Amino acid sequence: MSHKRSWRKSSYSGPQGDSACIEVSLAEDAIVRDSKATRGDVLAFSTPAWRAFVATLA
Repeated sequence: MSHKRSWRKSSYSGPQGDSACIEVSLAEDAIVRDSKATRGDVLAFSTPAWRAFVATLA
């Protein structure tokens, strides 16, 4: 990931940001990470796979 990504925190995160939550970055793909471990492991999804995942939540 050579370019800077913008991250969006889950709307279920607590007001102080101390709740366990995830962040997602949508670019050419979808990258998901733990908001408390931003330098840790991530889950990567292709755009079609991410859309299919989100569609199952609706």
